[in-house]
Formats: sequence, structure tokens, C-alpha cells
Amino acid sequence: MSGTAYKTLLMAVDLSDESGDVAERAAALASANDATLHVIHVIEPLSFAYGGDIPMDFSGIQEEIHQQAKQQLASFASDCGIPEERQHIVLGRPEVEIHNMAEEVGADLIVVGSHGRYGLALLMGSTANGVLHGATCDVLAVRVGIDKS
Repeated sequence: MSGTAYKTLLMAVDLSDESGDVAERAAALASANDATLHVIHVIEPLSFAYGGDIPMDFSGIQEEIHQQAKQQLASFASDCGIPEERQHIVLGRPEVEIHNMAEEVGADLIVVGSHGRYGLALLMGSTANGVLHGATCDVLAVRVGIDKS
């Protein structure tokens, strides 16, 4: 069994209700492997959503979003028993920042939620798909949402 046990897990969550499903799976894996569990939440900058051409200063709104997310993550992580030093909140593109954090903490498994979409949504890609492609370690996509069949 040498080389197959995971030692450091990085759980990526969007802090939606479905994050609990991801947390259950990640916590069970961490416990079974006596592994360290980190959690990351990535906030996409508002300028990504609105393009770079809008002459608006989003910094105040962005700071408010960051503070709310920080509180939500602290509460979520506390429920999962993850200490503050293993809670990570970053600004950027989710798949890029999740890869960066996985390398930074030395993760050998990334656990992320996936809606298992089909058709156009599958072609367009998702965070889970983005994390899968380009990851330097294993990725576990936990099926979330109503389409678990």
C-alpha cells in the first residue's frame, strides 16, 4: 500500500449548500488516511465578470464580498474541524488558484464538487473540469446537486 495513501488533501468549495457534500467526502478521506485537510474558496474578481473596460472602481464591493466569504469560510471550516491556518481564501480564477494552492500546501489530492453536467455546460467547462486538467496530483470530483443518479 505504500505510495497510495493521501497525506495532504485540499478541498475546494464554493460555499454553497452543496459544499457540505464535498466536505463529508473530504473529511472521510482525510480521516481514513490520517491526512491533513486544507480548504480553499476562490473569489473571482468582479472585473472578470464585467470585463476590464468598465470604468468603475469595484474595490469597495470586492472587499465586502471578501469579508463575507471569509466569515462564511471560517464558519464552514469550523464545522469541518479545519483550523484557521488551513483555511485559504484567494482572489482569482478558481482552477488556477486551486492548482497554485495545491502546490503550495503539497496536496496529493484535490477534492472538488461537480454537477456532472452534460451538453453545452460540459463543453463550456466547469471549475471541476478546469481543476482536473492541469492538476499535478489526483483530483476527486464529488457529484453534487440534484442529478446524482
